[in-house]
Amino acid sequence: MGGGRDNGTLGRWWPLLGVLLIATIVKGALLYANAIPFNADEAVVGLMARHILQGERPIFFYGQAYLGSLDAWLIAGAFALLGQSVLAIRLVQAALYLGTIGTTYLLGLKIYSNRWLASAAALLLAIPTVLVTLYTTATLGGYGEVLLLGNILFLLALRLGEGSRLKDQGPRSKAQGPRSKVHPSSFILHPFSFVHRPPSSVFLWVLLGLLSGLGFWGFALIVVYLVPIVLYLLFIELTSGQTRLRVLIHWLLFGLGFAGGAAPWLWFTLTNDLKTLTELGGSAISGASPAHPVFGTFAHLFNFLLFGPTVVWGLRPPWSAQFLALPLIPVVLAIQSAVLVFIVFKGMWLRDSARAGRWLLFGSCTVLTLGFIFTPFGADPSGRYFVPLAVPLALFTAEMLHALPGWFRVGRWLAYGPALILVAFNLWGTVQSAAAFPPGLTTQFDVVAQVDHRYDAELIKFLRAQGETRGYGNYWLEFPLAFLSDEELIYAARLPYHLDFRYTTRDDRYLPYSQSVDASARVAYITTHHPPLDERLRTAFAAQAVSYSEKQIGDYHLFYNLSRRVTPDDLDLYRLGP
Repeated sequence: MGGGRDNGTLGRWWPLLGVLLIATIVKGALLYANAIPFNADEAVVGLMARHILQGERPIFFYGQAYLGSLDAWLIAGAFALLGQSVLAIRLVQAALYLGTIGTTYLLGLKIYSNRWLASAAALLLAIPTVLVTLYTTATLGGYGEVLLLGNILFLLALRLGEGSRLKDQGPRSKAQGPRSKVHPSSFILHPFSFVHRPPSSVFLWVLLGLLSGLGFWGFALIVVYLVPIVLYLLFIELTSGQTRLRVLIHWLLFGLGFAGGAAPWLWFTLTNDLKTLTELGGSAISGASPAHPVFGTFAHLFNFLLFGPTVVWGLRPPWSAQFLALPLIPVVLAIQSAVLVFIVFKGMWLRDSARAGRWLLFGSCTVLTLGFIFTPFGADPSGRYFVPLAVPLALFTAEMLHALPGWFRVGRWLAYGPALILVAFNLWGTVQSAAAFPPGLTTQFDVVAQVDHRYDAELIKFLRAQGETRGYGNYWLEFPLAFLSDEELIYAARLPYHLDFRYTTRDDRYLPYSQSVDASARVAYITTHHPPLDERLRTAFAAQAVSYSEKQIGDYHLFYNLSRRVTPDDLDLYRLGP
């Protein structure tokens, strides 16, 4: 990582190319080791992509009115080129993340005009915490797009803010001389420039709105970027001396672009009784928080303080309270605490050319934190909603490390040392998590949902041999089984997986699958990690005079070869308690 300002095209880009190579090696090693289980949420997105190629046009993740199908459309493109496989799904996520690293490097150049700082931030993302590694390798339907689009939106906002300030300076005469030069990266940062000319503000305002709307439809988490961007641009517009008409035109252009990008969301909202608005506020998980809003807020604040820093800093994986790379934790805590102190008490108050970008980054962190505390999403202890913090924290960390040698009047080694410690810590935590398989790097923080998918091929082979192509299972079984068997084996998610027998019909997300099982004259039952349910099934089968066979394959317990067809409703399986 070279230091100082940019000094030529090669000097500007070779650090990024090196970092992207490192990131590719890390992702490739994880994929080769098969260290990340193929989870049900990921299988749903893969099935949506397959169905898109078959002519289906899903707007949202199956069974809900949020999390748009943008990720599924990208994966459908990969399926068309590479074939339908789990690897193709993961390659899309890897490509998105490489784009995030690249645009983070551009943000570093744009905000700080410093190649060393940009390179350090990109390196911290190339070998990130387990949290970031997990959710940028396995898809839940939108985290990869949010990170990449968020970076692009920040770049566009900074360019528009820069343009507004230049307009405010007014025309200059020859006697006054030229304006101070815009940093060279301001042109390179925009893949939207033509023939080395900066794009018009009309185009940029429409593009900002279009990508904002597209991101909002894909995953509403994009609002953590949009709120500070809108506030920043409003402030710039209102304080730069522009006419009200010009300001109004700009925001009309943004609104038109947003409507175009969010058109699927808007159409569904207007034709489905505004259902998207309730789900946008977290109605699907509102039951996980205390009913009283005050108690709920304190519970979310507790979750944030207890689970937030530990997973964001990589001290633990999202699915466990086990510490990672334990010997390095004291040093990492000292570095991360120093970064926090630097940003809050020094960095945010510096009046330099990086101030606007710094405040945008800090604003996104603030909005995310407030959203976690004051909305139902704060009931989720996994840490996945903290993924957007990765880019701001990488840039802030790089900024502090870059400033260290100047404070202590020592060589550059004082910046390299902590950076390498953080990278080594992240790599150690990732390897430690991958080696502990099962579960490996899993998106499931509930142990009962951590299914060992190494036995999927054996399960599929057995079910095909027995002719048991239809039946009942749980959410964590149905969709991976359907995807991996090319939808030959359909097991509707009608069985509870919680040990207390809680069940929601939202698990049964795809109506054609349920209809296929309902129309079948023969069914089997498959459970996972649920001995009480197994015993309840045995008792219910006996009461119904149904004979059957049993078999255990890995984490899968099968009840097959039933003497007659019975449904979960016939067996009274949803009764809470033992």
